[in-house]
Amino acid sequence: MEITLQYFDDCPNWHVADERLRAALDAAGRTDPITYVRVETDDEARRLAFHGSPTILIDGRDPFETSGLTVGLACRVYRTPTGLAGSPTYEQLAAVVT
Repeated sequence: MEITLQYFDDCPNWHVADERLRAALDAAGRTDPITYVRVETDDEARRLAFHGSPTILIDGRDPFETSGLTVGLACRVYRTPTGLAGSPTYEQLAAVVT
């Protein structure tokens, strides 16, 4: 499995997503490496179709993509069972890496 975590430095939520993603991979017994892609400019964001930080891609696909996502350097918001959050939950991530 190819796993990519896209982020930009000014968004603290990517650290939470990284910790949860690593925990989900460990719990699933997966040793797939995570590729980190720092997005630094609006041009890069457009080129990558970056939907905000953090964006997690599994085999090049965004498992959390919803309609209406914008492209650009912004913190991303995820729908979780307890409401909107800056990162998917551990359980949501576990579901996409198993």
